[in-house]
Amino acid sequence: MTTPWPPRRSARRPLAPRVAAPREPVGPARIGRRVVRRRAKGMDADAVAAALEDAQFDARQDSRLEDLADDVRGPAELAEWERIDQLLAAAPAGTVYDPDTDDVVRAELAAEAAAAAAREAELREAARVAARADELQALRELGTLEQTEPRTGDEAARDELTRRAGGYVQADVDAWLARALAAHCGHYRDPAAREEAAGLLTPPILTHAALLAELAHVVPDADVGQLAFAARLANTEPEAAGELAALLARARPTR
Repeated sequence: MTTPWPPRRSARRPLAPRVAAPREPVGPARIGRRVVRRRAKGMDADAVAAALEDAQFDARQDSRLEDLADDVRGPAELAEWERIDQLLAAAPAGTVYDPDTDDVVRAELAAEAAAAAAREAELREAARVAARADELQALRELGTLEQTEPRTGDEAARDELTRRAGGYVQADVDAWLARALAAHCGHYRDPAAREEAAGLLTPPILTHAALLAELAHVVPDADVGQLAFAARLANTEPEAAGELAALLARARPTR
């Protein structure tokens, strides 16, 4: 007689709302530098020097105002005028400022583009994990999770389900992953995926998988119900379960 698959909730839990990732805020200092660059475009050294004097005067005036004590845009604008002034001072006579050829500006734009690409990639990955978590939730409710092979990234989907449940351990999903890991099913056929799982799955899941793998050598025809104790042991006595798995591995006959 087999033990039934762990009971599942009859009602679907509400899915986590899809929230678009907020855009990175543009700080006052960055705004100030951009304003200066737009104004300085096409200016020669003399024009920039005059603009710098005006900025220095404004900075002295602002320093007397208590409500501007925490202002960051003004100092940023002054620093940018000073930088551009030094840049043109070192350039050949007659050179005008062009932000498109400014190495500092180009480096900033490249860094911003890389950061934007990274944020977009994170957003796509979060959406993929959420969709897979939805799928696993549906499979568990249909009672077909056990027959499903895990895919790359299911460890993150498991974490997403746990997050949605307020930290509640997803016992059925954990047992499913442990069995798949022990039997080398799905993406766990790849030794690299099994090695990576050691850093992605919780110790009880890994201990459960190790114990199941060794028990499979002792009783090859044991079914899920007969090995249900392995999950209980791995969760309540992980150290003992690990020791048992190690002992069984030592007792395994060598070929």
